[in-house]
Amino acid sequence: MPKQTSSLQVRHLERTILELNIAYDYTIEAWTRALDLRDKEPAGHTQRVVELTMLLAKALGIKTSDITNMQRGALLHDIGKLGIPDSVLHKTSSLNEQDWILLRRHPQIAYDLLSPIAFLFPALDIPHYHHEKWDGTGYPYKFKEEQIPLAARIFTVVDVYDALTSEHIYRKAWSKEKAHDYIREQAGKYFDPRIVELFLKTI
Repeated sequence: MPKQTSSLQVRHLERTILELNIAYDYTIEAWTRALDLRDKEPAGHTQRVVELTMLLAKALGIKTSDITNMQRGALLHDIGKLGIPDSVLHKTSSLNEQDWILLRRHPQIAYDLLSPIAFLFPALDIPHYHHEKWDGTGYPYKFKEEQIPLAARIFTVVDVYDALTSEHIYRKAWSKEKAHDYIREQAGKYFDPRIVELFLKTI
């Protein structure tokens, strides 16, 4: 095969792969917008947590390919809520025990939805593990400390912070200072202390 033909084929393959990746990412963003509308998340929540997760990942020196997977995982962090009834997601009063049992299924639902998609399998750490806690009291597996994937440990801090400082139907937004104090107080309990230190410096 002539070298010129081979080179053209390689460039064509590279362009095709790039176009597929772009199409996949547009699809993920569309899923995310649909989920935000259904879940009635505070305006801009997903975009904020994605941007801050990527900022912390870069500060930790995580390689670009892993950061890309973290970006996709952050976009899809609550995709498992598609399997949770509206009666639970949109409840304005306190959740009862049965509600919590249903809600705590969403990380496993996320795994079940996304794991068959080879392209998204490397992005599963955040949707699957972002409710685990450093001290082992989280869910669904009660993983602790470095049993929890690094991507999930980073995202958990970001997600909780944004939730605290956003307005909700059931709770007013906290001030940034109050949220900072909570994040700091939960280092070594809810959160990885190293990530908390980096987060507070970055914020």
